[in-house]
Amino acid sequence: MNQITVYTYRDFDEARYFEQFEKENNVHIVKCHGAPAGENIKLARGSTCVNIITTKITEDIIRQLADSGVKYIATRTIGYDHIDMKAAEKYGIAIANAPYGPEGVADYTVMMMLMAIRNMKRIMQRTAIQDYTLNGLIGRELHDLTVGVIGTGRIGARVIKNLSGFGCRIIAYDPYPKDTVKKDAEYVDKETVLKSADLLTFHTPLTDENFHMINKNSLAKMKDGVILINTARGPLIDSETLISGIESGKIGAAAIDVVENEFGMYYNDLKSSVLKNRDIAILRGFPNVTIGHHMAFYTQNAIRTMVMDSMTGCLQFMETGSSRWIIHQN
Repeated sequence: MNQITVYTYRDFDEARYFEQFEKENNVHIVKCHGAPAGENIKLARGSTCVNIITTKITEDIIRQLADSGVKYIATRTIGYDHIDMKAAEKYGIAIANAPYGPEGVADYTVMMMLMAIRNMKRIMQRTAIQDYTLNGLIGRELHDLTVGVIGTGRIGARVIKNLSGFGCRIIAYDPYPKDTVKKDAEYVDKETVLKSADLLTFHTPLTDENFHMINKNSLAKMKDGVILINTARGPLIDSETLISGIESGKIGAAAIDVVENEFGMYYNDLKSSVLKNRDIAILRGFPNVTIGHHMAFYTQNAIRTMVMDSMTGCLQFMETGSSRWIIHQN
């Protein structure tokens, strides 16, 4: 019987899909609620494939997994910047992801936009203490704004489709324009989208080229009071620039679901702990900054897809030496 080791196994939302897969495909799942680190790595012995989520997979972890006979790592996420890809190549381990549908993140993104332009954080804070005053809560209307979309892949394109019903001007930047997007958005160069957008939303993977895409230089080109939305990857925006931009008023509001250096923080109960991420501790204190905890993907459809597709990829690899979800293989 084929064996697959699953790390960061969650009982409350994923278990039923793992159990379904195990039953339907006659495989044995080694379940580990923790990340692949320390003694947990030994649980991969006997498994050609391991299944992970957004925990740091360093070269040392990859080396130990390779020594245990692992040939394939499936991450139950679209992004894979938490995995040391160079180390995976060095040790001959294939890497695969699990692209879930774009609708959940796109819906969440538009929700964050509306919360930002309508001052929803401040409204909810006042309502919680029975302060029903209006001063400082006046909002803006989406149809009056120029919305800039950076990245028009599956999620960015869906965001544009969602926005098309609001009547706002939509401009977009992507090195690879899509004809289907051109019906609802105008493609422009990166400089133009930075200079022209009242509200800017990011939908690109994290690469060396776009690390800190928003920095002091790029922010200086943007409109005063610009609104930033990030449901993609935290390091697309330099946290120091974001904080100083909020403080100066150059950034009028921000709604972010991801932050730099979030590993080890999100999805853990830290209510009695001192946050080790000083930037997020500062950002969440601003009345015009709304922060989610990397939740944009989190829908029933997405969880089912992430589990079933990542596990199907493992099974395909064990049977054929490849899978449709591989993003890197020697």
